[in-house]
Amino acid sequence: MVAQTSFRLTARPRGFHVVTGEITRNLPPLPETGLLHLFIQHTSAAITVNEAADPDVLVDFESIFNKLVPENMPFLVHTLEGPDDMPAHIKAAMIGNTITLPITNGRINLGTWQGIYLCEFRNRASARSLVATVYG
Repeated sequence: MVAQTSFRLTARPRGFHVVTGEITRNLPPLPETGLLHLFIQHTSAAITVNEAADPDVLVDFESIFNKLVPENMPFLVHTLEGPDDMPAHIKAAMIGNTITLPITNGRINLGTWQGIYLCEFRNRASARSLVATVYG
């Protein structure tokens, strides 16, 4: 069985956001075992899995990425869409646009402390589109 659905995540401010629940609510029925592949259809946001228990982790991720790739670097050429756009593209490339997760007993099989992150790198982002493909 292969099932695919597209949906939009609620618009969120710049930063790292645990979106596991919102993603789960938008998925088709999951098989007993299989794989879930998620793809974010944007070049200035990313998706990943990481610590979801302590909200300080989200703040620290934002701080580290802003330090690694700050806005207003004088040598950037792609600046038409604002000072946050090219840094957003670089940050998104660093994290990536897909994740693949196991499905066990009809549920996404994340570790105890893990959650799915939306990594939003734009100052004024819109809702973000995802494609979910279920194999099972």
